[in-house]
Amino acid sequence: MIYAIIVTYNAMRRNWIERCLQSLRASTVPVTPIVIDNGSTDGTCEYVPTHHPEVIWMPQQKNLGFGQANNVGIRYVLEHEADYVMLLNQDAAIAPDAVSALLDAAQGQKALFSPLQLNGEGTKVDQMFRKTLHQTDNGLLEDFLVNHEVNPVYSTGIFAAACWFMPFSILKEVGGFNPLFFHYGEDDNYQFRARYHGYENLVVIKARMYHDRGEHGNVEIFNKNRMRRELLLLALDINLTPLQSTKAILYLLYKCYTYRLPRHQYRPGTFLPAAIWTLTHLHTIAASRKKEKSIGPTWL
Repeated sequence: MIYAIIVTYNAMRRNWIERCLQSLRASTVPVTPIVIDNGSTDGTCEYVPTHHPEVIWMPQQKNLGFGQANNVGIRYVLEHEADYVMLLNQDAAIAPDAVSALLDAAQGQKALFSPLQLNGEGTKVDQMFRKTLHQTDNGLLEDFLVNHEVNPVYSTGIFAAACWFMPFSILKEVGGFNPLFFHYGEDDNYQFRARYHGYENLVVIKARMYHDRGEHGNVEIFNKNRMRRELLLLALDINLTPLQSTKAILYLLYKCYTYRLPRHQYRPGTFLPAAIWTLTHLHTIAASRKKEKSIGPTWL
């Protein structure tokens, strides 16, 4: 049993949700879609249940953000005990054989999986996913350029949650998304926790996904509270000791204060509010960090 959790918010743009759900219908392996809507006002709430009766439709009264809306779907999945769960963005679609390739790669692996994430047309690698491929630690570039043959799966670093393929065990052991993150950063934090609990990140080369977006999707939201998000990620990285996290935070603040960060990472007026927010929430951050080390359905 495989569920696909899709969080929507005004998903009628560019026919996103139709393309997304049609790609699941075309999957060679059956997938049951769960759609959690974050209060859309563009007709999404009328369109989805009318045109896609196969969807488990879960509309929310307000915008919960990406992580907490996914947690609604994850709680449903835990109650119904799937074998695998796919998280899929509303502006993404999968190739018909993507789930089949992901299933083949997932057998016996303790890992979080991603397909090869391409742009909306499938003509290039997604801009952000290029950084993921740069982090592969077992020779993707050499395999392609020298041996002219690539392996089915490569271990890598952080990848975006635009399309994750998750074994049921990771939901039971690692849980859901941390509520301290509203939009952006929650997927990085989740992968830090998964790594702490023994899960690696694997890219399945034969599985393809198409992501119709710019580099960061909504740039305005991405840049909002960016410094606070970076500080929070460092503070909650349970792979670091508290002393290591503190040193990393101080170094980030120093770079920001002395204008040593790239300009696109530093926005005037963000340094002090981010630092104050972090300091005034130290107790919450410490409690959250402790909770993330526990095994179980954390945050659910």
